Order: sequence, then structure tokens, then C-alpha cells
Amino acid sequence: GEAERALVAEEWNRTEAEVPADRCIHELFESQTARTPDAAAVSFEEESLTYAELNARANRLAHHLRGHGVGPEVRVGVLMERSLEMVVSLLAILKAGGAYVPLDPGLPTERLAYMLDDSGVPLVLTQAALRESVPAREGVAVLAVDDAAEEIAAESAENLAGGVGPDSLAYVIYTSGSTGRPKGVMNAHRGVVNRLVWMQAQFGIGADDVVLQKTPFGFDVSVWEFFWPLQQGAGLVMARPDGHRDPAYLRDVIEREGVTTLHFVPSMLQTFVEAVEAGCCASLRNVVCSGEALPPALVDRFYDRFTGPVVLTNLYGPTEAAVDVSFWTCPRDESAGVVPIGRPVWNTALYVLDASLKPVPVGVPGELYIGGVQVARGYLGRAAMTAERFVPDPFSAEGGARLYRTGDRARWRADGAIEYLGRLDFQVKVRGFRIELGEIEAALRQAPGVRDCTVVVRDDESGDRRLVAYVVGAVEADALRDRLRQSLPEYMVPAAFVSLDALPLTANGKLDRKALPAPEGDAYARRSYESPLGEVEVALAEIWSELLGVEQVGRRDNFFELGGHSLLAIRLIERMRRVGLYMEVRALFTTPVLAELALAVGRASSEVAVPANAIPEGAGSITPEMLPLVELSQAEIDRIVAGVPGGAANVQDIYPLAPLQEGILFHHLMSQEGDPYLLSMVTEFDTRARLDQYLAALQAVIDRHDVLRTAVAWEGLREPVQVVWRHAPLPVLEVEVDAGPGAAQQLWERHDPRHYRIDLGQAPLLQACIAEDRASGRWLLLMLRHHLTNDHESLEVLQEEVSAHLLGRESELPAPLPFRDYVARARLGVSQEEHERFFRGMLGDIDEPTAP
Repeated sequence: GEAERALVAEEWNRTEAEVPADRCIHELFESQTARTPDAAAVSFEEESLTYAELNARANRLAHHLRGHGVGPEVRVGVLMERSLEMVVSLLAILKAGGAYVPLDPGLPTERLAYMLDDSGVPLVLTQAALRESVPAREGVAVLAVDDAAEEIAAESAENLAGGVGPDSLAYVIYTSGSTGRPKGVMNAHRGVVNRLVWMQAQFGIGADDVVLQKTPFGFDVSVWEFFWPLQQGAGLVMARPDGHRDPAYLRDVIEREGVTTLHFVPSMLQTFVEAVEAGCCASLRNVVCSGEALPPALVDRFYDRFTGPVVLTNLYGPTEAAVDVSFWTCPRDESAGVVPIGRPVWNTALYVLDASLKPVPVGVPGELYIGGVQVARGYLGRAAMTAERFVPDPFSAEGGARLYRTGDRARWRADGAIEYLGRLDFQVKVRGFRIELGEIEAALRQAPGVRDCTVVVRDDESGDRRLVAYVVGAVEADALRDRLRQSLPEYMVPAAFVSLDALPLTANGKLDRKALPAPEGDAYARRSYESPLGEVEVALAEIWSELLGVEQVGRRDNFFELGGHSLLAIRLIERMRRVGLYMEVRALFTTPVLAELALAVGRASSEVAVPANAIPEGAGSITPEMLPLVELSQAEIDRIVAGVPGGAANVQDIYPLAPLQEGILFHHLMSQEGDPYLLSMVTEFDTRARLDQYLAALQAVIDRHDVLRTAVAWEGLREPVQVVWRHAPLPVLEVEVDAGPGAAQQLWERHDPRHYRIDLGQAPLLQACIAEDRASGRWLLLMLRHHLTNDHESLEVLQEEVSAHLLGRESELPAPLPFRDYVARARLGVSQEEHERFFRGMLGDIDEPTAP
């Protein structure tokens, strides 16, 4: 509705605030230096600099860099350990007008070399002890700032003027890439300044505050750790190299330096909280978390451990935006539910959108998009990737405004906060089911005694993929398994539970999945063998053994734990039919244990029973029990219904795709441009009246046949389904073409299937494009039909029925055949072997072309 759309798209994104529009990051530091020149600015181990000393050293290096050609948009690499030189170098690069590119000395040489080549830096700043760690690249100069100390000291200590503005590039930080190669994200001063000014308004640090800089500078959290305290007169303490990994060291430096503010990745905060004693670190006022989902139980333990006036804040933001874009102040009773990522920061907008970039209602999952001043420029040297992830902002009136599509799944809460639900692309497929691991982890974190957890997919010795849960906490695996079965379907319950003292972490404090140990035999569910009882159990055991390749099947064995999956389930139904045993596929998913399944098996005729449509007209809601041919959770049904105009009242049926339709959908999704299964045909009419009569008759035919009122849904579902609408108006698009003999060709070229696609989520999968040929006065109709619901055979039926309506003979038409009957027989009545045998026979005389 319009009111809710205005709420989620406008009201909750009213974040306008006054921010210095003409200032750069280093200029805010220079202003603070003028106010408090003698105050302590930065310290590292036994060294320290005042604001005036830090500014002077940075200015001298900046003038030196200008002599090396550093200016606006020039990228400069920085390969250094955490130190005073690092802070000086970052400020100097910005002052010279350049942008810094962090190069972590702990990275492999090959990766560093790639980053140097990809970033195109002409110069790398380093320390003498690390000079040999800089890969030699042609055209890249290396400057060890400590070796050149005397030369740099001779430069001017005055602030540099001109050459850089708020829209100039400030830094390029590399993130992991889907291709296995890191990609550089470009951020400008304006977005970072907005983020830092907001942070000051939110937390309000001053001269009495001390911020601990411990995040590796190759991660964007370090940006606010470096520059925020130096813009506010606070003290900046640099942790020693690798100190961020040691809880005991962090505790000591917090207490010794009186640290009031610092950042943790949640997994590292978990380790820190467990390692320190209650009552320590009394100086803390603000602890900030970001980078991973924050477990509610960790919030409770944090407040139990640190009893002073400290506040825990959950922040969220990808590298593709200037650090963080949302915040949530964690109350002391956060364990009541999921910790949200909160609300947008100043001058930032957050949208939860569907696949068509339309806002979804409150509570409905969608993809999270970021708009506003903090959106990054894009990826360095990757125009195509930038265009894919940074899209035009349909909600902004500002020219050129863009949204960043995060790939994160989220939803609005009723209070205007956003909940993070996991990655859209962090899905796995196990036993034929597409699974969001974050959903299992969220359920585990709600279990009493679980302090932390993660779930991964591992291949066992037989090659079968199994879900394995790693749990930190005193809790029995059987208790967890039973608890999960109360809220999750069987296929989402991990096969093994491994107890750990703590989750392994990378050097950056994030979960190290590669270091998770392989589960031992006792981690898996143990089922003692019991011989099958009775004729049905024995028959099922023999079929399971043959189908699953298992030598011995007992009556307490679980079909899916033995390696079964949804495709094998279809084969199982067919094998059972051969010996006179019949059941619905649903029974296998609800009762996968052999003995229980045997009770659900019946005997019937050899005909495949096709359940009647169970969704009554006018139904206010749809439940899983109404869908006899497909397994869907209530959440999946709600997701499907949300995409149908008119909601549940406009849904006639939901059932799976036939095998051939699955192949068509696969190729549609694989296509980068156009659609290989979009069919087109141009028809000519002598008058607009005749065209309108034809379109009216075509709509009548659509109203008759369920397959012509069918859309396809797959986003966020375990398997794709087709959704029959009760009412599906034919979309008619009127366009203009140039008059003359080429009018029909123009119409076709505008909708050439090699470049044109239609939305498969909207019924009908037909589209009418009409145009007047003004030279002849005739009208043209381009009919686009998708092969998912329309082929040559059905086109002939469609044309015959349109003709019958035009001739007034519609009463003579036979009753339409339900397409669901065909789907049921295609999935249940014919085995995969029979499908393959048929097509191998049909294609047996075809020679496959050899690859070039």
C-alpha cells in the first residue's frame, strides 16, 4: 500500500543532516590541530606525538610526496606495520591530494603483486625493515620513510593548499572477489566525512577519550579508528602489530592507556569477553561491533562482564559504502530476539527491495540496498562489475544518484529497524535442497547454552554433502538436534555437531572456516541397527538399499541421513510404484524414518493419483496443507504470495515445474542477455477495432487456461514453483514506429529476444506490443510468448480458441485440461530413467559437434 511504501522508502529514510560539504578528512584534522596543538594526538608503545607534531610530520611528508608527483586521484600504496609512521603516511597522502591503498605486509607476495598491478600505484610507502616485502614491479617506486627521514625533515611543515576536494578519491581498499581475485573499492572524502561527523554526533568523544586503533588498515573499520579521534581532540593509541589477536594484551592496553572506545568483530568480542575477568576495563564507554552478525547472547554476556556505563553498539556497512551505514544501540535485554543492524546514519538511505527494485512490506525479506552520500564510486578498473552492483537510484531526485546492492538479505521491523538475515549468495544445496546457513545458525543461537556457532557443508568420504554445526557452549548434541527439529525441516538439521572451546579466527578476527576440524564419527547421529519388520518395511529397505547404495538399511534409518535427496525421492516413488506401493512425496519429507514411512504407504491401482486443487476461491491465506504436489514452508508460501497482485485471493494453485520446464528456467537464468526461450510473432490488422477484438478474445482464452495464467517463482525457495493466478490481465504496450514498409521489422527489433526479456514472476508469460503503421493505417501486434508456458502445440490451441471467440463459438470449446495433471504425471508417473531412455532414443542418430 502507498502508506507503507511511504513509510519504508521515505519516512524511515529521513536522515538529512548538516555536514561540512566542502571539507576533506585531513582538513578536519588540521582544524583540530589549530584548536589543541599541544594535546596528545597519537601514541605507539613508548612513542607519542602531539597534534602539532603529527601535523608537521605529515605536512613534510606530503610536500615530499608532491615532489614525487602525488596529487588528486593519484593512488599511493602503503605497506607498513602498525606504527606512528603509518598514521603520518596516511595523513600525508591525503594532504598531498592522493588516495592511499593499504597493503598488509602479512599478505602473500602474489596477492600483493596483483594489488600493485591492479591499483596502478606509482609509489609505495614502506618501512626499511619491510622494503624487501614490496614486490618489484616496473614503474612502481618504493620509499622507505624512515630511511628518507632526513630528506623529508627538510620539507616545509606548513599545511598544503588546493588541489583536492570533497569528491576526490580518499582510499582504495581491496575486498575478496567472487572470481578469486580481490577488487579495489573506491571511496571519496565526502562520504567518509559524513560518516565521521555522524559518529561524533552519536558518541560525542572529546579530549578525555582514548580510541584504540587495532583493526588492520586493509579493512575499512580502520578508517574511523584513525581519523575520528584526530578530528575531535581525543587520543589515538596504536595497538602493537598482531596485538588485536591477543585478549590479554588488549585488556592490558585498555587499562594502561584508559581506552574509552574500541571496535570488535563479534567473534573476537566473544573471545575477549570469555578471556577477561568481570570488573576489568572500567574505562570503556563505547564498544562498537560490526563485520558479522552480533549474537543476542553475546550482548547479555558483554553487559554482565562490563558493568560500568559502557554501551555496546552494533554497526553495519560494506566496504562499498564509506564504512558503516546503519547503527543499533544494544539494550541490556537484547537476548529477547535478533540484534538488528538498526537504522540509517545521516544522509543515508536503506531500502529492502524485491527483484524489480520495488520496496517490500515490513517483515518481508528482500535484498538490502544502500543509497545516499556514503555510496562508493565503485570498483577500480571494473566498469561492468560496478554497473552490476551500483545501480541507478529510482528513489532519488538527484541526477546520477545510485544504489549499492549489497547482496544481503534483510527485512524491516515494525519499529523501523532493519534485521540482517544473511547473504543472498551464501546459500548451499544439500540433498537437493537450497539452504541458507544463516537460518540454521540463528536457530542454534537461540538454544540455551550456545555461546557461539557456525554451520558449514562438508563432503564426507562417500562424497555426500552434509551439514555440520560447530558449537561453542556446554550443550548436548542430541538436545540441539531435537530442538532444531522443532523449528526446522529435517533437511536443515545438521548431520553432525562438533563442540569447540572457541571458533577459530583469521588474522583479522573473523571466522576461519578452513580451520574448522573435520567431525569425528561420534559427531554424527548414531542409529543402532534394527531389522525391518513386515512386508512393507522389508520392501522399502530393499528399495532404499538399491537406490542409495547402502548395504544394510534398518527400520530406524533416515532416508536423508543415508544420502537421499529430493531427486532420489522422485525415483523412490517410481520404484515403489513398480511393486505396488503408493504414497505422496510429502509423506517422505514428513516421515523420513523407514518404520514411520511404512505406516504412511498404501496400496492402490497402477494409475498415478493426481490430487485435486486444494486452494478454495477467495482463500484469505494459503497453508502448506493446501499444496499436495509441492513441499513449501509457510514462510516460502508467504514470500510467493507477496509477489502476486491481490495476494492469496488471486492464487489458484502452486505446484512444481515439470522436468522440461526446469531446463528452460535453468537456461533463462544462465542467459546474460536476452532469453533463448522467448518466442515472438508479428500479426497485422486492418483496423484498431479488429486488433482490440483479437486482444479481448485472447484475454478470454487466458482466463480459460491455468497454464496461461501461470508465473514462476524461485527467489528464496528450495525449488522453483509455478504459481497459477486467478486473474492475469494481458499486458499491452503501445509503441511508436516509423511509417513505411519496415514498420513490422522495427517493432520486432525493439523486442528482439536476443536482447529483450520479460518478467517470469508476473503472469501471464505473454506480452502484447502494438503499434500503428501510419503510412498504411494498419495496426501491428507483436506477441511475445515464453516457452515455459507456451509452445507450438499450445499456440495452435490458442489460435483456434481465439478464432472460436471471435466467431461466437466459445460455447463449443471443450473443457480445459488442468496443467497440474501433466506436472503430476511428469514428476510421479514416469521415472527419470524412462525420461532419459525416451530422449536418448529420439536423439540417438544425432552427432554431437566437437568442441573447437
